[in-house]
Amino acid sequence: MNYRGRFAPSPTGLLHAGSLAAAVGSWLCARHASGQWLVRVEDIDPPREVAGSAEAILAALPAFGLEADSTVIYQSSRIAAYDAAFEQLQRAGQVFPCWCSRSDLATANGLHRDGHCIAPADPDRPPAWRMRVPDEEIRFIDGLQGPQGQLLRDVVGDFVIRRVEGFYSYQLACVVDDAWQGITEVVRGSDLLDSTPRQIWLQRCLRLPTPRYLHLPLVLDSQGRKLSKSERSRKIDPAHPMPSLRHALSFLGITPDENARHPAALLDAALAHFDPHHLPQCSDHRVP
Repeated sequence: MNYRGRFAPSPTGLLHAGSLAAAVGSWLCARHASGQWLVRVEDIDPPREVAGSAEAILAALPAFGLEADSTVIYQSSRIAAYDAAFEQLQRAGQVFPCWCSRSDLATANGLHRDGHCIAPADPDRPPAWRMRVPDEEIRFIDGLQGPQGQLLRDVVGDFVIRRVEGFYSYQLACVVDDAWQGITEVVRGSDLLDSTPRQIWLQRCLRLPTPRYLHLPLVLDSQGRKLSKSERSRKIDPAHPMPSLRHALSFLGITPDENARHPAALLDAALAHFDPHHLPQCSDHRVP
């Protein structure tokens, strides 16, 4: 199968140094494999979205030389597909309604492990819907972080796939769309490493293919914290892309070509020497 990778930002703020590094890393992996690089806007959490940020992110990517190979997909246009997946899980008895509050789950360290709701059903309010998880370890080999394993029942428990408000979870939408778009490798930040076992379990239950995974190290702030889109000081400037693009390449272990005068030339030079096996596994890289 031909390689297909993707960059899937959430419109919760502007592109920052961390998300640019993830975009560049996924682009390099796709181009190194002579494959396609797609862009998907994960806009299914309206309360967290920042108006105009999707448009700003999409406008910024070409300024950094990052051109998608197909039409951008918006998850907000894919609700019917998530409905169908949810109904499939319902028919198979793999989800259950849950009215549990945080206080209800406090005695279980905030986790739900019973495969059924422990609170009384409340006909006056809608439930969340949770995925029943197995009492087994989900294992996979990450392309950069190596062998991984997670006991879903002990670590995350029966996780929510549709919220009380009716919004579908990132886990379900991501799995459905990765399969629909034919993604063969997911390259993203290591903050999503612990989401992968849940996604693999959903893929098995929905009888969808499991892509390969490669989780990049995170760009951190001066205090060692993950950069947040909400931190205005972490903006990058698409009008002057070369400094930020050179920084992203350096973060990924690539020495930027000092002779390159525009983003496309800088990326081409990086690609000529790129090897995903030489990506840094972890980083203490700080953005002041």
